[in-house]
Amino acid sequence: MTDVIVVGAGHNGLICAAYLARAGLDTVLVESRSEVGGCASTVEDLGARFNICNCDHTMVRAMPVIDELELPSHGLRYLEPESGFVNLFYDDSAPWVHFYDQEQTLEGLSKLYPKAVAGYRRYLADAMPVARLALSMAQSYAEGPQLLRQAATSRGRGAARLLQWSRQSAGAVLAQYFDDWQLIMPAMSTGPTVWGVGPDTPGTGLAAALYATRHLVKTGRPEGGSGALTDAARSSFEAAGGRVQCDARVSRLLVDGQTIAGVELASGEVLSAPMVVAACDPQRVFVDWLDEVPAGAKKLVDGWRNRPVLDGYESKIDAVITGRPRYRAADRLDEVYPGLDSLSATTSVSPTPAEVTEGHRLRAEGRVAERPTLMVGVPSVLDPTMLSSDSHHILSLEALFTPYNLVGGWPGSTEPQRWIDVWLSLVEPDSVGVDRWRAMTPDIYERDFSMHRGHTPSYAGSPLAALVGRQPELSRYRTPITGLYLSGAATFPGAGIFGASGRNAAGALQRDLRNGGGRRGALRKMVGR
Repeated sequence: MTDVIVVGAGHNGLICAAYLARAGLDTVLVESRSEVGGCASTVEDLGARFNICNCDHTMVRAMPVIDELELPSHGLRYLEPESGFVNLFYDDSAPWVHFYDQEQTLEGLSKLYPKAVAGYRRYLADAMPVARLALSMAQSYAEGPQLLRQAATSRGRGAARLLQWSRQSAGAVLAQYFDDWQLIMPAMSTGPTVWGVGPDTPGTGLAAALYATRHLVKTGRPEGGSGALTDAARSSFEAAGGRVQCDARVSRLLVDGQTIAGVELASGEVLSAPMVVAACDPQRVFVDWLDEVPAGAKKLVDGWRNRPVLDGYESKIDAVITGRPRYRAADRLDEVYPGLDSLSATTSVSPTPAEVTEGHRLRAEGRVAERPTLMVGVPSVLDPTMLSSDSHHILSLEALFTPYNLVGGWPGSTEPQRWIDVWLSLVEPDSVGVDRWRAMTPDIYERDFSMHRGHTPSYAGSPLAALVGRQPELSRYRTPITGLYLSGAATFPGAGIFGASGRNAAGALQRDLRNGGGRRGALRKMVGR
């Protein structure tokens, strides 16, 4: 018998487990893979080390997690690129660069999109308070009335606009400030497109705060790869007495009446605990892991069972390359941004708005757009420890709107090679060669990372939903089954390398132990505290 079992050793699960262990709870973390880290991990293949997902860390650096878990003392060190994002376009529109520094960003725009400068200043005046409030909400343990009061005290500093934007589409919000689609689409490429929805989808409006957020929080990359964050979190967890059990796939939850009693693994092993935190896809938790549904949880479970099952839509090429790619737009970048090593940052390659709309239509048909949205990085430029064993650079090439149900199936598909060719068409001939590569497609994410149909869950609720506690299993981390909590990308505040969900879920559980009465009193009694 242990106090808490945390299921899923992605970065949120690791962070949650570390907080619980450091609070004195006997905590076991179980993971189906042979290594921790999930999609935030760094793996070895092809004589190189690759990040499973993009290596940029922004939001987690705004959270107290790094300091509170003392992650630098466990080996975490961040490197910072010269710029945040380099924005390129298929149609040879002028590229532009987003910097952490506002004035540096505006200076570049003044030379490339001079009519956008006034709009960007208006945007900053409106968006910076929204971004600050959103970050504050994500950092806060406050619940219910406390969270509402927190938003109310921000009156005049973003609360009304945050709620207004959250009901709109990201495209509609940014269109209030910019006439040039080239100022809008990069935010779409790293916002709604990554979420798998179109820029005109209502409820995506907070993606418009992306540029402002990146002026508040400097993007960084862990030295040694994204997995250095999860390795440090594991070290912090184990230093506090926590135990990690890998190759341990959960097959079902054990429930006694209305109360969680532990988990059963696919091996048949039973782990008993009065508290379980599932840091994984909640739909799979409620649909696949409950043989008998407690009466008090039936409505919730039925709701999850009736939800549509979503398909994955993102793929990634990992490659060892020869040379340093030089984009065809490099001369223009050198002219406007002299001395900038644009390869140290991530490059987004955005189609036109019409092409994005067409990409959505094709995805529904099981096909990939001719010019998909690309997120490109050469991590070894900023971090030489990421060079391959034969001292070559590595390439990270993410392609979006690549459907799980591809016509003809993924095995043997020529699509991944086509994305490489599309990317090579953007660089100067002979500046780079692709020596060896592998493709991570939705079927591979399903097979290797237990992502059902290759889909990455993400929190889809609005800030208003979080404020009022709608879907409390996602916004408050608690379920009707006493002792069962949720964490992970599907819970507030959402996907990406964030960590707030793990921290907040641990906080909710600890508060329930501290406070007497009802289910909380039952928890205290079960763990003898």
